[in-house]
Amino acid sequence: MIYNDQLGNQIRINSTPSRIVSVVPSITELLFDLGLGDKVIGCTKFCVHPNKPYLTKSMIGGTKDLNMEKILKLNPDLILANKEENNREQIESLGASAPVWISDVKTFDDCLKMIEQIGQITATTKRATEIVNQLNNTLKQKKPSIKVVYLIWKDPYMTVGGDTYISDMLNRCGYINVFADHNRYPIVTLEKISEANPDMVLLSSEPYPFKNEHLKAIKSALKNTEVRLADGEFFSWYGSRQLHIAPKNT
Repeated sequence: MIYNDQLGNQIRINSTPSRIVSVVPSITELLFDLGLGDKVIGCTKFCVHPNKPYLTKSMIGGTKDLNMEKILKLNPDLILANKEENNREQIESLGASAPVWISDVKTFDDCLKMIEQIGQITATTKRATEIVNQLNNTLKQKKPSIKVVYLIWKDPYMTVGGDTYISDMLNRCGYINVFADHNRYPIVTLEKISEANPDMVLLSSEPYPFKNEHLKAIKSALKNTEVRLADGEFFSWYGSRQLHIAPKNT
């Protein structure tokens, strides 16, 4: 069978995959939720859901520093990767030895399409459809009404632009991203945030692990703005993560 990935690449897969390597943490969890845990033979050290699968599967490095030799020795018949999370050169190199399906998720709808496509490739279409329906019911579109700045990094402070999955998730949850006119992950200052006059600043738990001490420091600088900690996995993990958690403190 020939499948198109989310970059438009054509991938030939001759039979239903039974030896899958996932180099994307959120996709690893999705595979288990699709009932494919026994088919996953390798994953990254950041694949912590469900129950740190790298403890029982082969751990093949980090998302951007994959152990290429170890992956090839596993002889996978499918590798699942992501345009943003993985190193392009490494993924292209792996593609010479095994089918590599690359996701590119910038919106909630992209996420749903990814789930459907992985379901087709792995012969789990029924379960994939159930997950898509559950996500649609769990994350029903709310009318955006709260102006928000979502911080993902410190020193320098970084936020999210309008062309990111996080921004689309914020919008779906009723928030207006005040930096939606920027691309990707722009650097901002507290002064610039203050000038944007948001109703709220959300401090993500990842990739930078914002804590209460950071909240207090930012709150003291933005005296008239509400500041909260946010569960980064809820807003940034595309796949089935939202079925297992509720947004914390948001």
